[in-house]
Amino acid sequence: MLRPMLVDQLGRPLRDLRISVTDRCNLRCTYCMPASVFGPDYAFVPRSDLLTFEEIERLARLFVSLGVRKLRLTGGEPTLRRDLSDLVARLARLEGVQDLAMTTNGLLLPRLAPDLKAAGLRRVTVSLDSLDPQVFGQMNGLGIHPQQVLDGIEAALQAGLGVKINTVVQRGVNDQGLRELWLALRAQAPVRFIEFMDVGNHNGWNMDSVVPSSEVLARLGADSETPVFDSLVPDYRGEVAARHRDAQGHEVGLISSVTAPFCGDCSRARISAVGALYTCLFASSGTDLRAPLRGGASDAELLTLLSGVWGRRTDRYSEERGEQTRQTKVEMSYIGG
Repeated sequence: MLRPMLVDQLGRPLRDLRISVTDRCNLRCTYCMPASVFGPDYAFVPRSDLLTFEEIERLARLFVSLGVRKLRLTGGEPTLRRDLSDLVARLARLEGVQDLAMTTNGLLLPRLAPDLKAAGLRRVTVSLDSLDPQVFGQMNGLGIHPQQVLDGIEAALQAGLGVKINTVVQRGVNDQGLRELWLALRAQAPVRFIEFMDVGNHNGWNMDSVVPSSEVLARLGADSETPVFDSLVPDYRGEVAARHRDAQGHEVGLISSVTAPFCGDCSRARISAVGALYTCLFASSGTDLRAPLRGGASDAELLTLLSGVWGRRTDRYSEERGEQTRQTKVEMSYIGG
């Protein structure tokens, strides 16, 4: 018997689930985990508090029964979670999952990509904010050279994984090198430029630091006398990136959460590494799933809980955002991007 489609208070279906597997990261990107806050003495979550692979698999199966079709592993940096390929294999076997992906900084992909692909991972989205070593080193907080990320991208491609590249754009930081990055990487994978967002509580966001996606696109085609890009029709409702293609068939995506919010089509739920369910990237609080999981709740009881949370959902923070953030928000390192 088919379940009726689960929708929230604004008629948005539940289709995507992002699962954080750790709150730790091997970078300190200024827009996510600045070293001034997440320093050597920062108290990360004890391993015993993290959801086990069995618990993640159980929750994912229940979400799939409610309509989720896409699973994405996030962090922190998900490749830091030990035996990650075992979790990938568990999730890949779930009936109804149409896509299984991961967001990563790419540093560990030269070692892990083949096993992740063999376990059933289909795609990775790799973060790379600049090809300039000084700029990238500043943005990642640890002086990591961009070649290390490029090696990870190449390893993923060699392993047969689909690859997309994400670049967070900040005015006065990395915006001068966008065209160089696009030209260098466009033949390898679609590049997506993301407007700087006020995620978390420590990244110093303000509107002056936002480079609108329309300006980014103009910069990519700056040397041409004619329009460089054709707009592409979205592949599905809720696709976050507005996609464009150049004359050679290279794809670029623009994620415009600030200047062109897409809350009206958002179909994403997020589970933190400790099992809290969040219905928005900018949420202030989540719903504890770990306690009922470990307290003996039945599948039916958990389904009632999940359905109720989504059914009451009204989140549309990006459509309501002012020039200053207006609330304390969950850190992105807890629930991924």
